Amino acid sequence: MELSLRARVRAGDPAAFAQLFDDHAGVVHRHAVRVLGNWATAEDIVSLTFLEAWRTRERVRVDGDSLQPWLLGIATNVMRNTARAARRHQGALARLPLRDAVPDFADELADRLADAEQLGAARRALEQLRRPEREVFALCVWAGLDSVAAAEALGIKVGTVRSRLFRARERLRKLTEDELARGRAAAGRRPAPEKQVGREPR
Repeated sequence: MELSLRARVRAGDPAAFAQLFDDHAGVVHRHAVRVLGNWATAEDIVSLTFLEAWRTRERVRVDGDSLQPWLLGIATNVMRNTARAARRHQGALARLPLRDAVPDFADELADRLADAEQLGAARRALEQLRRPEREVFALCVWAGLDSVAAAEALGIKVGTVRSRLFRARERLRKLTEDELARGRAAAGRRPAPEKQVGREPR
């Protein structure tokens, strides 16, 4: 009997991991770009996610469908750890003597995103949510996971996912509208029609 992809990944089959990467690397990268707003950092998240997936492959259950929730759960943890490391790094830099500032043009890569203004406003609003609500929103709305898959990714109950998602949507709509209005006021532009943020695609 032919082994499933899950069983082959669990067993450390290199061909299975190559297939896993081909099937899901794009999903992990898009998720990281939406959460972080930076293409280069998102590429690092993809690499770290699959390294961690290889390291923890024996935790994969043999039964189940897609491994995407498992990978997105790993990516979420990687982004948490990366954010903590970045804060520690910034704290260390803040304690160093001041030097002449050098322009950093790395963030210009994010300009390639469609609807960059709305994405920026949504990300700023998202950062104002509690982390549990922020992670559920990113997985369910931006990554397209259903409540069951998001619960698997985060290791929590389905009901918890649904309640957090409801609260996140309600707060995020208001916060995003405020961020867009603030940005337009600062730029001296007239308001333009905007699509709603926080709706799952149908």
